Amino acid sequence: MRHVWCVRSRGESGTFDSTDFRNVVPRFTPENRKANLAFVEWLTKFAERKKATPAQIALAWLLAQKPWMVPIPGTTKLHRLEENNGASAIELSADDVSEITLAASKIPVEGARYPEHLEKMVGI
Repeated sequence: MRHVWCVRSRGESGTFDSTDFRNVVPRFTPENRKANLAFVEWLTKFAERKKATPAQIALAWLLAQKPWMVPIPGTTKLHRLEENNGASAIELSADDVSEITLAASKIPVEGARYPEHLEKMVGI
């Protein structure tokens, strides 16, 4: 998976709070969210098969990459923290990891990860 983005976005037509960082992120413009929903929908179906949420599968996929890799998801909601913690109990097989990686490689991600001025600061 080239990039993991927030699968809890407001879908293609929702809005974010005026203070939400995603308002300035090109990946979360309405047209890019609409294009990127293809992978979110795929991941949702995969998660249903595993009796998990898409966010849990995304975190479990990251945890499965390397033993030293530690995702740091952010949240302001207790129920999301509990959901995120549930990812540690999900065991993805090598076939599961390959399936997710293959699907992500076939579905292009639209929109830059950060606005141009921030990309320069993080070396992207």
